[in-house]
Amino acid sequence: MDQTRSKKSVLPQSPWYSTPRRRFPSSAALLLAGFLAAGCASTTATDTEKAVEPAAVARGTPAPAVVIRGANGAALELAHHADIWARIRAGFSMRKLDSRLVAKHEQWFMNNPEFMQAMMERASMYLYYIVDEVEKRGMPMEIALLPAIESAYKPYAYSRAKAAGLWQFIPPTGKLYGLKMNWWYDGRRDVEAATKAALDYLEKLHGDFQGDWHLALAAYNAGEGKVSRMIEYNRARGLPTTYENLKLRAETVNYVPRLLAFVNIVSEPEKYGIRLVSIPNKPYFARVETKSQIDLGVVAKLADVDVNHLHKINPGFNRWATDPEGPHFLFVPVDKKELLETALTNLPENERVQYRHHQVARGESVGQIAKRYGVTHEAVKSANQLTKNSLHVGQDLLIPMSERPINPVLASQTRTKAVVASVKAPRAGQPIVHRVRSGETLYSIARKYNVLVRQLREWNLMQASDVLRLGQKLKIWPGKTPSAAVEHELPNG
Repeated sequence: MDQTRSKKSVLPQSPWYSTPRRRFPSSAALLLAGFLAAGCASTTATDTEKAVEPAAVARGTPAPAVVIRGANGAALELAHHADIWARIRAGFSMRKLDSRLVAKHEQWFMNNPEFMQAMMERASMYLYYIVDEVEKRGMPMEIALLPAIESAYKPYAYSRAKAAGLWQFIPPTGKLYGLKMNWWYDGRRDVEAATKAALDYLEKLHGDFQGDWHLALAAYNAGEGKVSRMIEYNRARGLPTTYENLKLRAETVNYVPRLLAFVNIVSEPEKYGIRLVSIPNKPYFARVETKSQIDLGVVAKLADVDVNHLHKINPGFNRWATDPEGPHFLFVPVDKKELLETALTNLPENERVQYRHHQVARGESVGQIAKRYGVTHEAVKSANQLTKNSLHVGQDLLIPMSERPINPVLASQTRTKAVVASVKAPRAGQPIVHRVRSGETLYSIARKYNVLVRQLREWNLMQASDVLRLGQKLKIWPGKTPSAAVEHELPNG
């Protein structure tokens, strides 16, 4: 299914964020749109990331490697490197492209070292897991670097076409590849689940295009149908059918060269004057079974981990707690696994969750809902900043389960109290116009102006599923809110 292009390509100035569309061939049984690479509306290649102090070039002197066989039978020396970059380099096996486009993207990377440093800092949490999964499948290690092109390793990256996560799934394709998405959880952002789904899809494409990884990647970007049609077009005219000979849109023409340019830099960082952030070749996070729903703030306290860092390791969670229907596990830094597992065995059931979620049904009132959960009418109104008793069907409410209401912004008790920026109130009836900047979310903007997220949506006619765009203008009336905003949304990754 074709999709309308949501924004213009910004190549070569910023090769990171494009908006690829993926389509299944019209003859396929399932007509679904596929991945949309990076296109992150909330981030661009000119992000003002914090500058990272230059690290030593990661040379990654390998320990003795273990030789394994890839899917194609080739011997791959991959294991037992002290540094993740050395392990990645040992697994490179894709055909090179001698292309001016590769050189163009190499130059872009060389001209943007701070951006690359920040991107690699983010990758340090996720790269070992991705490399491990790629290696298990005998896939070329170039695939482990694909999230650099898709999302710059930002699990909270969103495109205007609603693609999300490191691998940029749109909802239909995410569902096709088994990713769960609901109010509590979005598997497209889950590093473990989305990585497995993306590799499944890439393996399928690799098979569809007779083992040609360049064509598989082109299809990952443009859609299988488009690439297949161009192959048939060339074949009918006696023309070569390799990737570089197909007549594809500019975005896809640049896609593989962009990846291979980054591969070249990882292969020889000194040649390009790029400093690779040193990343150990060992797991960053470990899985802990929770057995039932649990508040992430409680987990952070038990594991002695900052709750914002916990969200970055578990970006699939949409809310302050895990999904009551599962998955009943989460990830913590490796050195916190044993501490958390021990603490969970001693945690009383009534201390696992401080809030419950309730979606208003037809005919329900605040009083009825409060009675159902055994809390007071006032507690429900306070937790949700309700000034009236009226509710609307489908409205999401937080139900405080403790004896006294707790501000949901502070439900994670170890979280540092946020200082709400004081904003000079405008004249009565005059809204402030806020232009969305890189990295901002509705939640962070609401906190800045001391308003509610739902008010921002109401004032700007936004649906809950709408994604902010860089440069988007929002109207805000700071004086039209209670003194404390109580809605809780995830921080930007």
